[in-house]
Amino acid sequence: MSQKSNSSANNKTRFADLVKGVKPLELDHSNRIEESACPKPSPIPRETLKDQLRVLKESLDVSLEYKDLQPGDSLSFRGHRIQKNTFRKLKKGQYSVGAELDLHGMTIADAQLALTQFLQSAREKNIRCVLIIHGKGYGSNNQGPKLKPMVNQWLQIRSEVLAFCSARPADGGTGAVYVLLKSLN
Repeated sequence: MSQKSNSSANNKTRFADLVKGVKPLELDHSNRIEESACPKPSPIPRETLKDQLRVLKESLDVSLEYKDLQPGDSLSFRGHRIQKNTFRKLKKGQYSVGAELDLHGMTIADAQLALTQFLQSAREKNIRCVLIIHGKGYGSNNQGPKLKPMVNQWLQIRSEVLAFCSARPADGGTGAVYVLLKSLN
């Protein structure tokens, strides 16, 4: 027998001598922590966050068709599910305005946030028609209105907006819009 084999056999014998009287542990699984007991942290939706940031950036970009809006231009949008008669009533101001939002003097970012919160609040209260005052842009120097084209764009991409149009002169005329919202039902 080689010296290496002899040494290995001696080690096994010594180990067996050392653990001679040792009893194996009885495993108690009752206090074992299950994987489901420790909830895993929710994943960070990185792609969703990227998409939301992209949508926000796109919503702040005014397309060329909206840049040419002048203070006296009327705004008008009718979703495909809205009947002509319903839209005609909205234009005539025949719906009761349940809430109003005035965006005068706000920055574009502040106005977008205020508009989003306002529309969510109106939906939660089941208000069907609101008035949003964006102004005509007379204080915007020679560059034309800033909020008016943004409000026009924002409202068209909001899923809860069924239709909107410039208000009657008594309610702000081309400096405000009536907005018809989906009901919660």
